[in-house]
Amino acid sequence: MRKNVIRTGLLATTAIAAATLVACGGGGGGGGTPAPTPTATMGTLAVSMTDAPACGFDAVNVTVNKVRVHQSSTAGDTDAGWTDITLSPAKKINLLNLTNGVLESLGQTSLAPGKYTQLRLVLDANTGTGLANSVIPTGSTAEQTLETPSGTQSGIKLVNEFDIAAGQKVDLVLDFDACKSVLTRGNGKYALKPVIKVVPAAANGISGFVSTALLPSRVMVSAQQNGVIVSSTAPTSTGEFFLSRLAPGNYDVVITADDRAASVIGAVPVASTTSTTALSTSAAPIALAASASGSISGAVTLAPASSTEAAFVAAKQTFAAGPTVTIKYQGADLASGAYTLAKLPVAAPQYAAYGATLPLVFAQSLTTVPGAGKYKLDASATGYAVKSIAVVDIATANQSNVNFALAP
Repeated sequence: MRKNVIRTGLLATTAIAAATLVACGGGGGGGGTPAPTPTATMGTLAVSMTDAPACGFDAVNVTVNKVRVHQSSTAGDTDAGWTDITLSPAKKINLLNLTNGVLESLGQTSLAPGKYTQLRLVLDANTGTGLANSVIPTGSTAEQTLETPSGTQSGIKLVNEFDIAAGQKVDLVLDFDACKSVLTRGNGKYALKPVIKVVPAAANGISGFVSTALLPSRVMVSAQQNGVIVSSTAPTSTGEFFLSRLAPGNYDVVITADDRAASVIGAVPVASTTSTTALSTSAAPIALAASASGSISGAVTLAPASSTEAAFVAAKQTFAAGPTVTIKYQGADLASGAYTLAKLPVAAPQYAAYGATLPLVFAQSLTTVPGAGKYKLDASATGYAVKSIAVVDIATANQSNVNFALAP
């Protein structure tokens, strides 16, 4: 089978049926294969995958063929020195089954001690009648083709440094952000523009529960710093959420749902790489206040034009003497640049400063900048300067033709 392979374009988190995963070492051509390292001095690399939720999809499927690793960040796909973790057979994975910190193992392999700086994730091709890579839009039951625009390349390239020591095992997690990775390409087509970060396997982070009454309303929970989404997830059927594998520090947690005001918990601490901070319990879950909703739409143009870079538009609000947070964001269509931020709450977000005593108390009325029903919009794309519109008001009407022109 000809392998379909793609290269990442950005940057920058329920188990599925088990599969037999075979790990094997294999160097590329173009210069001969290095002499093998004695087994007693080898280390081990294990690789897993996890995901953040996808916006507007009930399934996002990718078929993983292999993971490749190399000591050089600039190594080409035919250079010597590659070691492969091969999945036999290739495994079709629904990324949306891997939220809330759930991992899917991609296997492991022995490696010679040293520093490694490149990982590549290789996918199978959409060939014949089967769809190796596909999506199911929300409200539909039919799989739609997920195109891989850079299909002639050698894999999703992930430059990430890690050290292998003799007799030691390194566990890495590929954190696939499906919400940022799946974009429209006009005429009902979908394209994969992978956004993946490599994170440690140790599970830490921020946990809690939202009211199960919110679950039909597409709840999203995110951990943010300075209005930038670091990790996001959707709650389980019990309302539980887990924002996993966060670097130690403070985070603003934002909870949104359709036709609801957002709730924000400020300065939530993550003390270490092994600690978990709880925000609520199943007995006292977080509820969101009802709110009217509006929308903002328009288009983003890139100059010079690009067929590979994706633009994103984020709607933000700032609390007086408090944090700036992203309420919603959307990727622009790769062909037309069109975007729509739908179901934006008109009511001001509720706010609670983090405290160790639960339940947290949310303020019912807060001053936000630019104000209730008003948003600051930021448009961004890799390689282009960010453009902002200070105030877009949906308090009385939806707003259209809110356009951006981005340049380097």
